[in-house]
Amino acid sequence: MTTTLSPPPAARRQDRGGFGRVLRAEWTKFRTVRGWVLSTIGALVVTCLVGLLATAQSNDGGANAAKLPVGPSGDAVNDAFYFLHQPLKGDGGITVSVSSLTGQVAASPTENKPGLAPWAKAGIIVKESLEPGSSYAAMMVTGTHGVRMQYDFTHDTAGLPGAASAEAPRWLRLERSGETVTGFQSTDGSKWTEVGSARLKGLSESSQVGLFVTSPSATEDTGTGTGFNPAVATGTFGAPTLSGGWSGDAWEDQQVSDGAGTSGSYSQSTKGDAVRADGGYRITGAGDIAPVVGGPAASGVRILSNFLVGAFAGLIMMVVVAAGYMTVEYRRGLIGVTFAASPSRGRVLVAKALVVGCAAFLAGTIAAALMLPFGASRSLANGFPVLTVPSATELRAIVGTGLLLAVASVFALSVGVLLRRSAVTITVVVVGMVLPYLLATASVLPPTASDWLLKVTPAAGFAIQQTVTHYDQVVTVYSPMHGYFPLAPWAGLAVLCAYAAAAFAGALVLIRRRDA
Repeated sequence: MTTTLSPPPAARRQDRGGFGRVLRAEWTKFRTVRGWVLSTIGALVVTCLVGLLATAQSNDGGANAAKLPVGPSGDAVNDAFYFLHQPLKGDGGITVSVSSLTGQVAASPTENKPGLAPWAKAGIIVKESLEPGSSYAAMMVTGTHGVRMQYDFTHDTAGLPGAASAEAPRWLRLERSGETVTGFQSTDGSKWTEVGSARLKGLSESSQVGLFVTSPSATEDTGTGTGFNPAVATGTFGAPTLSGGWSGDAWEDQQVSDGAGTSGSYSQSTKGDAVRADGGYRITGAGDIAPVVGGPAASGVRILSNFLVGAFAGLIMMVVVAAGYMTVEYRRGLIGVTFAASPSRGRVLVAKALVVGCAAFLAGTIAAALMLPFGASRSLANGFPVLTVPSATELRAIVGTGLLLAVASVFALSVGVLLRRSAVTITVVVVGMVLPYLLATASVLPPTASDWLLKVTPAAGFAIQQTVTHYDQVVTVYSPMHGYFPLAPWAGLAVLCAYAAAAFAGALVLIRRRDA
């Protein structure tokens, strides 16, 4: 009879603690090799240094640069429009017809030509205050996008399509009840349909309500790219009908903000105004009420991801560390000693991945946490406004930079197991990840090719650093050069993770089958 003996309890506890011992051994190995430690610190330093170079330029024309207005959600916004208004105390509503929306575009610094920006706007608005960035809800007719209800800068709901005209005016209505503002539309002023509703948290008892017109810059194909020319718009309104707690004060008209450094500004030869016309009003205005998203339309404005541009240099250094962390043991014949001390080769690989991944994560996260506030303050001091983003977006960019370096390091470690050659490993990872990123962000390739590279190569992982959002209601050039990636932040990182996971799985298989 054969008897199977179970190991004593002490031995079982030792097995359960086996991975902890392997992890400690690999950490000791990493921290005692001065070159790896210094290179990890170097990755942090070079990430910051390259970021500092990106903020070194001075903007002499913006020596007194101020922070851009910040909307209710924490985004930098453009809040510039011409406003005919009076206070509304408590609940109430405003109804008006819009019978035309026309515009002019700057042909030169002193001359305009006929033209209308697609997102020129004329309508009615309930606004918390005249302070730029304050909460609002608006119903509007646009240049080419029909009737819209927009609120708090980032929210946009489509209504009736088509342009307003004397033969087919668009009737707009806003009704306030507490903190809720509801927008309605009509083609005849009698049959109304609801477009949308917005809850404006903290809306004061007395808000400013009235008619407005604004126009962002108009785009033009220059042959070498997209140009943005200042534009103005003119809306023709019927007499507004008021209900509820209106103050009965006289209408006041004024320009709210000036849109400087953002996606809209005044043409030099046309200024905003409001005049009585045919029992109603004709109002001219320029600017925009929308999030500021950077790009050529906001030249001279910096986004937070500009300060993280040095991550590619730090990533290269961590790739060198991760590749050497594996391949040096093959090159010096020490891998046999490692496997003799820890026969479970899979555990060794997992432990190495955790050590180098954590080291890279710390280097990337610390560098990003230093560069975002410092880069912003340095840019403001040098005359460049900086686009504010919500705290959650800023935190994601900081942690995401650490994750980017960590996953890239695990990817390089795994490729090192597959190839067993440090130089070849570094070349493969850099060519597969860093080179596509540099080609795409430098606009060396056509836009479609750049988007393709940033979707299907490991370079997609850099999307985790983007801090700007693509809004359909804001026209600019959405390209990697200006901080926009074809994939969402976490989707881009997921592509890099997929490459790292595939390489790691292959490394697990080969490390168990090959001789040491």
